[in-house]
Amino acid sequence: MVEVNIPEKPDGAEELEKKGVEGLVHSLRDSTDPLVRQYAAYLLGKAQNPRAIQPLIEALGDFDKSVREQATLALSAIGKAAIEPLSAAMKQPKWETRYRAAEALGKIADEKAVQPLIQALKDNRDHVRYMAAKGLREFGDSDAIEPMIILLKDENRYVRIMAIRALGAIGGNKVHDALKRTLEAESDEKVKEAITEAMK
Repeated sequence: MVEVNIPEKPDGAEELEKKGVEGLVHSLRDSTDPLVRQYAAYLLGKAQNPRAIQPLIEALGDFDKSVREQATLALSAIGKAAIEPLSAAMKQPKWETRYRAAEALGKIADEKAVQPLIQALKDNRDHVRYMAAKGLREFGDSDAIEPMIILLKDENRYVRIMAIRALGAIGGNKVHDALKRTLEAESDEKVKEAITEAMK
């Protein structure tokens, strides 16, 4: 089920609604009003036109959070056609772009998204590692077990918790043993709670 988030309509929303893909792309790239950029991203997601993919990927790095969020939802609405460009976006220097690309890949939930998300578990930014683990939780893919076990020692407790939840969703003996070992070594109560929950 694709998430739909209808944003607040900016001034001139009716004009935007009459525009084709090219016009919306122009507004997304050039408008100085974040509400206009956000609404353009929303309309591009609704149109589900592959020509919108690249501009939406650029918008994942927008300085306005609501625009980044809307572009993520738009790309996940476009679906499979966006997987390859999103995978490429996982190599962008801006961590916000990588974070949102990982989020969109997780929402698309197609097996082609698994490998780029597994790669993202090694990202140098904890936000990205967290989002990659969250996306992989939806897949339950056994290829993710080994790299996810490494995250059980991550310095960020939220990354550890998300890895634990993802591993819990995959299950199996290997996961159980890894979680058991981690429980014995873990000192953070919240993380220990997550492990106990995942082992049920």
